[in-house]
Amino acid sequence: MNLIPVIICGGAGSRLWPVSRTCHPKPFMTLPGGGNLIQKTFQRAASLEGVSEVLTVTNRDLFFKTDDEYRKAGFPMCRSSFILEPFGRNTAAAITAAALNLAAREEPDTIMLVMPADHLITQEVRFEAAVANAVELASQGWLVTFGIKPEYPETGYGYVEADFSAKIGSGFRVNRFVEKPDLATAQTYLESGNYLWNSGMFCFRLGTLLEELNCHAPDVLHSVSAGLLNTIMPEGRDPYCTSIDPECFQEVPDISIDYALMERSSKVATVPCDIGWSDIGSWNAFSELTTADESGNRCNGKFLQHDAKNNFIHSNDRLTALVGVEDLIVVDTPDALLVTHKDRAQDVKHIVGQLKGLNHEAHSTHRTISRPWGTYTTLEEGERFKIKRIMVKPGASLSLQMHHHRSEHWVVLSGMAKVTNGDQVLMLNSNESTFIPAGHVHRLENPGVIDLVIIEVQSGDYVGEDDIVRLDDQYGRV
Repeated sequence: MNLIPVIICGGAGSRLWPVSRTCHPKPFMTLPGGGNLIQKTFQRAASLEGVSEVLTVTNRDLFFKTDDEYRKAGFPMCRSSFILEPFGRNTAAAITAAALNLAAREEPDTIMLVMPADHLITQEVRFEAAVANAVELASQGWLVTFGIKPEYPETGYGYVEADFSAKIGSGFRVNRFVEKPDLATAQTYLESGNYLWNSGMFCFRLGTLLEELNCHAPDVLHSVSAGLLNTIMPEGRDPYCTSIDPECFQEVPDISIDYALMERSSKVATVPCDIGWSDIGSWNAFSELTTADESGNRCNGKFLQHDAKNNFIHSNDRLTALVGVEDLIVVDTPDALLVTHKDRAQDVKHIVGQLKGLNHEAHSTHRTISRPWGTYTTLEEGERFKIKRIMVKPGASLSLQMHHHRSEHWVVLSGMAKVTNGDQVLMLNSNESTFIPAGHVHRLENPGVIDLVIIEVQSGDYVGEDDIVRLDDQYGRV
């Protein structure tokens, strides 16, 4: 039986702002022990017995970032394929797109294992056993969800009510799905023993999933199918990378797989499991990954305290000092600082909503921005100038471009730079530089085997990122 894990890389995780943002969502956050959630999810998927391909559904703007993280994670014998969404349309669209993509090249008995990219699982052996149980049920025609045995009355998760009198193989029939409850309701769920946390992980037989979608969510199935018929293949990529046409995808309903299918089907079962699962859905959950000191403080970064207790500090760049406070969450990034009481950690999302309303860039981007060719970091910006640190990966190049309103001065810090500057092509080493006047066609390339790092000083009437005319680009951005 063919098993294909499908990784769903979804939204930004607004409750983990200011680290998690639209262009650097929760799956890419560095964990206290090293690595990140998307790497760990890929490793977990690729390590399952018999898996030769991992399919990922993600936003097209995150494709190169995701591909880089997978390469760092290893597993060269496991093929990575991608479906690239132009914008988010919730989990029903993502899962349906994956099913239709696989149906075009796989048998109906193929098993899809749906795994969100932003979950942490610490008990790998138990996870593999739960997957085996889910695969067995899915092969019999059940739509299987992984139910997590609740440890406390959590209000941030949805629940499934299982019929523990109706055992099916290693699982149970699901009576109903319920939304995130208030504390009193969550306590009754815990006490009843009939409810499990809805993990958002699923296991389906491909043919069964498509049949049930056609029955219960035909609008999702048909609109996603229309979008896939108008796919755009990214330039220079293999045929296992598919980008969905934005105009078609606009017509796809924005609905979760729970609402669209799981709550409507009569073929839903759950596999109860205890796999060390967390969706790391708040700074309180994230703080549990760090060991507390004798005062109950948990810290990632440089920290000093005097008479401070039970705080969480995330500050990788600057020293944080706390005096006489307790039960606080302090998250410091180069361009934003969050301070909240632990009891209000779930409300961080309201700040993100305000930032969006103000069209403030801090809701979406950090000072360090990932690009297909590497990264750039804005070090300082003022009226008529901007200073950046630019890193270009070996063999990569920026687009051939020009700017109407600014000139640029490049200084090489490390590596070798191949520079197109008007009619000239220059090779620059460390401590060498070039000046690019406004209006000059130019390109920066890294012909070497180590990262190229330069400092770029922009000056002119306007230094916005949209003052760029791309003339040629290997990443299809012209």
